[in-house]
This record gives sequence, C-alpha cells and structure tokens, in this order.
Amino acid sequence: MTNLNDEDKSKVESKIPKKEEKKEPSTEDKLKDTEDKLLRSLAELENQRKRFDKDIKEAIDFGGFNFAKENLVILDNLQRAHISIKNDPAFKDSKDLGKFLKNLEIIEKDLVSIFKKNKIEKIDAKNKKFNPNFHQAMTEIEDDNVEAGTIVQEVLPGYMFGERLLRPSLVAVSKKGMKKEGKNEEKDEKKQ
Repeated sequence: MTNLNDEDKSKVESKIPKKEEKKEPSTEDKLKDTEDKLLRSLAELENQRKRFDKDIKEAIDFGGFNFAKENLVILDNLQRAHISIKNDPAFKDSKDLGKFLKNLEIIEKDLVSIFKKNKIEKIDAKNKKFNPNFHQAMTEIEDDNVEAGTIVQEVLPGYMFGERLLRPSLVAVSKKGMKKEGKNEEKDEKKQ
C-alpha cells in the first residue's frame, strides 16, 4: 500500500460524504416530547375508562337478554296451552275447565307483569305498517280493504328489551289483489 500524504488525504476525505452530526435535543424539546406522551397516555386512559363504563352499563342493562329471550318460549307455550285446552272438545263438558283456564290466565298475567318490570314490552303489530326492523313477514295475504304492506295477522308476537329488539313479530302482510292490479295496469296503458 502506498502512503498518502496530507494533501491526498484531504482530497479523499472531501469526496467521502460527511455524516451529519446528530444534534442532541434540547431540554425544552425533551420536555415537550414527554409532555406530549403524557397527554396522549392520559387521553387513552380516559377513553378506556369510558369504554369500560359503557360495557358495564350495557352488561347491567342487557345482561339478561338471552335469559329473557328464552323465557318468551314459556309465555308462548302457556298461551298455546290456554287456546288448545279452551278449544279441545274433550274438555268442553268439564266443570273445572273454567277454573283451570282462569289459573292459566293468572300465570300469564304474572309473567307479562314480570316482563314489564324488566323492560320487556310486546310489540304492537296488528294493523300497523310493516317495518323490517321490528317485523318478520311470514306470508302475504291479498286484501283490498287495507293498504298494501299493512300487517293483517300476527303469527307470533315480537318483544323489545328496552331499546333492543328481543324478537321480531312474525306477521302476515297485506298485498293488493292480482286481478285489480292487472286491470289498473291496463287502464294506465290505455291512458297513455
């Protein structure tokens, strides 16, 4: 290897890019950075506290949601039993039928009362406009006496649990008759 003299060394060094010298952050910059990190941490903690509070409130308000949903089956079966026993010809002649049905009605009223105390309300569906947020259409029935899309029959009642839908109402919705619709279309075509 050859020795480079001072002049040659300076030429070589000038061609090599110098590394930028790292500047040490000032105390004020460090303080601002630390303050920013602290504020972000405090904001994150506050957001997390709010999420926990919301989760706790929902757990308290809707903790019994599944329990309530499953208890609707009891009410449904009680109502079905009442109708079935009342309409059964074998029980028609029984002198105790009235007492038995009255006891079933008392149990039903008590159950409905318990539901109301716990914010479980029946959805009023009959003769209302169909709303897919609260109703589930099971069938369409031709009925020219009511506006199309009106609920004409409730197959199974729906319930709300506070502001939440517990179970949609299973309903039959009206539609216009096909014969009249066809005639209306023909009249519309003739007018044009």
